[in-house]
Amino acid sequence: MLKKKSSSTANNKLAELKQHFENHLETSIAKDPIDMTKNDVFKALALTIRDKMMKNWLKTQREYAQKDLKRVCYLSLEFLMGRLLENTLINLEIFDEAKELMHEYGLNLNEIIHEEPDMGLGNGGLGRLAACFLDSLSTLSMPAVGYGIRYEYGIFEQDIIKGFQVEKPDKWLRYGNPWEIVRPEYTYTVKFNGNVSTNFDVNGKMKHEWVNTDDVLAVAYDIPIPGYKNETVNTLRLWKAKSTDEFDFENFNQGNYLSAVEKKNLSETISKVLYPNDSFPSGKILRLKQQYFFVSATLQDIVRRFKRDHDSDWKKFSDKVAIQLNDTHPAIAIPDLMRILIDEENLEWENAWELTTKTFAYTNHTIVPEALEQWQLSIIDTMLPRHAQIIEEINRRLIDEARENNFDENLINEKISIVPENQNKVVRMSNLSIYGSMSVNGVAELHSQIIREQIFADLYKLFPDKFNNKTNGISVRRFIRQANPLLSELISESIGDEWITDLQKIQAIEKFVNDSSFTTRWEEIKLQNKMGLIKIIKAENDLEINPYAMFDTQVKRFHEYKRQLLNILHVIHLYLKIKDEPQKIHVPRVVIFGGKAAPSYVMAKLIIKLINSVAKIVNEDSQVNKWLQVVFIKNYGVSLAEIIIPATDLSEQISTAGFEASGTGNMKFALNGALTIGTLDGANIEIKNEVGEENIFIFGLKSDEVLSKRNTYNSFHVYEINSDLKRVIDCIKENIFSKDEPGIFEPIINELLYRDYYFLMEDFNSYKEAQLKVESFFLSREEWTKKSILNVAGMGKFSSDRTIKEYASEIWNIKPAH
Repeated sequence: MLKKKSSSTANNKLAELKQHFENHLETSIAKDPIDMTKNDVFKALALTIRDKMMKNWLKTQREYAQKDLKRVCYLSLEFLMGRLLENTLINLEIFDEAKELMHEYGLNLNEIIHEEPDMGLGNGGLGRLAACFLDSLSTLSMPAVGYGIRYEYGIFEQDIIKGFQVEKPDKWLRYGNPWEIVRPEYTYTVKFNGNVSTNFDVNGKMKHEWVNTDDVLAVAYDIPIPGYKNETVNTLRLWKAKSTDEFDFENFNQGNYLSAVEKKNLSETISKVLYPNDSFPSGKILRLKQQYFFVSATLQDIVRRFKRDHDSDWKKFSDKVAIQLNDTHPAIAIPDLMRILIDEENLEWENAWELTTKTFAYTNHTIVPEALEQWQLSIIDTMLPRHAQIIEEINRRLIDEARENNFDENLINEKISIVPENQNKVVRMSNLSIYGSMSVNGVAELHSQIIREQIFADLYKLFPDKFNNKTNGISVRRFIRQANPLLSELISESIGDEWITDLQKIQAIEKFVNDSSFTTRWEEIKLQNKMGLIKIIKAENDLEINPYAMFDTQVKRFHEYKRQLLNILHVIHLYLKIKDEPQKIHVPRVVIFGGKAAPSYVMAKLIIKLINSVAKIVNEDSQVNKWLQVVFIKNYGVSLAEIIIPATDLSEQISTAGFEASGTGNMKFALNGALTIGTLDGANIEIKNEVGEENIFIFGLKSDEVLSKRNTYNSFHVYEINSDLKRVIDCIKENIFSKDEPGIFEPIINELLYRDYYFLMEDFNSYKEAQLKVESFFLSREEWTKKSILNVAGMGKFSSDRTIKEYASEIWNIKPAH
């Protein structure tokens, strides 16, 4: 059972917290309590909490150094951290004291927490996984540091105007970031462009020097990442771009005021925005610059620390450092480390390559063909000329290795080569990552199987020992302890709180499925969580929502393979059913969408427009809206997820089978008691195995069936023979949802009828039947609640703690500090 803190301990913590808070309010914020704003309070409280971490932060780093522990360096272009205040208060066990302190000032801690913007360092699952991993690494006391970019504007703030997504700057740093500490002593020069000078040393050895470069400075900003109820504090180190030339006085004195700061502005653009629009050549170049910028600074930082601690004994390098590539975005690190080892540290190629391949590990996060990164060799050759040379040499050696293993020449060029021979030479970053790493992992069992058997089948045949699976997990502290405190409290009261750091123990709640007092509280908590979301919807969408309706939710990045379009087609089907029989009693349902589309992704943005257009018609129809409502919640992010997920009854995980690598939203919803409707894709398969087939709603083609039907599939034929589907499509065609914008959805209709690459039409009927089962169970509250409890009880596998333990023991070979 839970242990309560003694009143004297709590009072001491409160008194200490209050003293430090008032000091920061006066000396750091320069405010008196009389005229302080809520944002002042947030910053003063955040600085107070940061101070509490300082000793442990320094102690943790000192312990790693004194014990000479191997560290993992986690390289990710995204870290979707969300807000840090609440998570930090929970991890440091001072949430109650902070709440009491705010109460003394007549403030609500929850309101202060909401003053903090989500950190704009990520977009979707890739970045949120990285953030969950940082939480687990600290909670498990694993020696680790995260490396990324300190984006000034994040991805973008999403607004919805006339149903369309509109992108605005995400000014998350508008009022600064109280968590970060700038480290000017860790400033590195990052080189671009120039040329390679080749000469020979006194021993006749060929030497390469990268010269005449355009340089940018990378300045380190550190954010402390505390573990849960322990004294470990790891570091997230982010790089900010800074010009080597702050100001050109000559231009300024001649009246060329814009030219005087032009170089500074161009240099610092590198860390301005996450994922610049790469549909233009300049956007592509900037994106590659971002990738190399943070990789170069990171490797310089890793090498500096290694040389300081081990006196340049390079034989020890891979024994003391593991570098994890979170997808291919940091893959340029492989040739960059080779460049450092050969050109700067004078190692022979073979020694450098052995160290490199023993140091790097690569996580693949996607099997969508267009997302497997490729860069034109000509772009790399211009921007990173020495790296282009090294990549071509790596490729030559890979081809030789494939030939030695009797692979067919055409196969080598088409599937294995890093730089295939064709007119438009590209560098396949995934192939580079596989060849240059000791480990290659997928993030769910099906995903890892597809990598081995389809996407990289020939590389797998060449290097079978490299490939493995590490099914994703989520932070229990963030996504139930913090996001769903009422449910968390009920579980802890019932089985103790050890499940928060050992999620397998949550299975013990199974014994309460027939306990009426437990199930009643379970249902009351869901209702209270719904009321919290209803307030958000009322404020943002001006809709009155029935809290007893089924909250049916699909919130995630917009992409055609995630099939938000299939969901809205079903909504139209429900709308038509209600219109046919307006007097009949229907199962009340609120269908909730949220997520952003990439600015250049025209089809995804059009699907957002369709959802909002359907929502307008449905929500304004008095015959329909008492049974069906559609809500698009704009600017979806981590903090909104923490409100939406605990309120959800039905979790939509409906990607085309074989396209979603894993998913982590599916885990978050299930851990909070939502039932899943989904395809046998990604981690859905493993969730089904853990919670029981009878407690999940599976539909649609399997991944092998998608493959087998690919060449013979005729979506127009499906349209012709499926009367319900035909009626839905015809409604869109006939502008029922776009009377003022006729023809606007024609691209969607054409895609569905004449291509349908993601098999929406084929899966529609199966999806519709699964939704009928959902409605049947939802009408039986007792049965639904039982399934909800069993879903939570079955989620023990899906903690990021488990995932990190597997990485640590099976890939990185690192151990906890204590």
